[in-house]
Amino acid sequence: MTKAEVQQVKLRFGIIGNNEALLRGIDIAMQVAPTDLSVLITGESGVGKESFPQIIHQYSRRKHGQYIAVNCGAIPEGTIDSELFGHEKGAFTGAIGERKGYFGEADGGTIFLDEVGELPLSTQARLLRVLESGEFIKVGSSKVEKTDVRIVAATNVNLLQAIADGRFREDLYYRLNTVPIQIPPLRERGEDVVLLFRKFASDFAEKYRMPAIQLTEEAKQLLMAYPWPGNVRQLKNITEQVSIIETNREITPSILKIYLPEQVNRQHLPALFGVKEGKSFESEREILYQVLFDMRKDVTELKKLVHDIMSERGTTAAQVVTTPYYTTPSPAIVTSPVSPDVPTIIHPSIKPAAPMDDDIQDTEEYVEETLSLDEVEKEMIRKALDKHHGKRKAAAQDLNISERTLYRKIKEYGLD
Repeated sequence: MTKAEVQQVKLRFGIIGNNEALLRGIDIAMQVAPTDLSVLITGESGVGKESFPQIIHQYSRRKHGQYIAVNCGAIPEGTIDSELFGHEKGAFTGAIGERKGYFGEADGGTIFLDEVGELPLSTQARLLRVLESGEFIKVGSSKVEKTDVRIVAATNVNLLQAIADGRFREDLYYRLNTVPIQIPPLRERGEDVVLLFRKFASDFAEKYRMPAIQLTEEAKQLLMAYPWPGNVRQLKNITEQVSIIETNREITPSILKIYLPEQVNRQHLPALFGVKEGKSFESEREILYQVLFDMRKDVTELKKLVHDIMSERGTTAAQVVTTPYYTTPSPAIVTSPVSPDVPTIIHPSIKPAAPMDDDIQDTEEYVEETLSLDEVEKEMIRKALDKHHGKRKAAAQDLNISERTLYRKIKEYGLD
């Protein structure tokens, strides 16, 4: 494609920037548009992936057909098959009528599946059948139906890692990834950050009927050096904030720093116990295993610490183990009747212990972890729901899991 054609596409779809990787993505979208090949668009959240399926649709032979964008991460697991493929009347509770579904509605057009990595495995199997044969079956029906739909998918999830973890089908990945398009993050786009800021500033000046804000040269350098974890979406929000709040229309680095969140090294964040530098967790179950492992390690270290304190004060091991221990709903601190100055921490996983001999080595034996993984997981979910007064979206964010996963766990543990 010529530079003039690329520029025309950028103007039509509101794409700002001259980054080489971005222009390469536009070029691939234009080249693949006349075909019916499946396209997988990857990139971090907030980079602007939603523009590329529209380019592909508008420059294809399907441009007069339906274009339907579906956020797979926003549809509950229990209803997503009905949303995508439709259902028959009476197929499930609440199905008071027949529903056509997105694949039926978009026949002859294009479906954009955003956050495709969030699809349940059962839905992935249905989607694979559509890709391979154009066939699908409505929920509650036995009749095979045909559809002629172009599928464009997008994700910010590492699908290869999801495949390794058993959360995404490998065969579906290769069917979707016939033509890959990678959208670069904003921190890698250099001077595009300044161009985007200028465009947003102009838009907000017009919207709020005020003079547009302008950056000093030093502020531009600061803008380009910032890592932008929220990408274009974050830049737009900050530009709007500055446009509304600041009375001085010339923005200096000192003003800009007020609106740029400080980047804290993740290894210092106390969000999870036992998260080591450079380590990430791909599932909430792996996190819970790590929490239980570190909990046991902490209890062992605590026993050693209590032993050292007792040794200094002349208290024997036998005196400590004769203190009655009872299972409590949460960790508690009690005082030994033998030695009131020595605090003893009781963990929910510690059961009543029988008296032991004076041999200090035996004190290692009275701790037994009895909490199962499912019990810990259920308790974490219950506490998160209580904290946010039953608001599932906020609870899911607090637990660092998707809303669909939380919905499934609530049903699984009977926490409705």
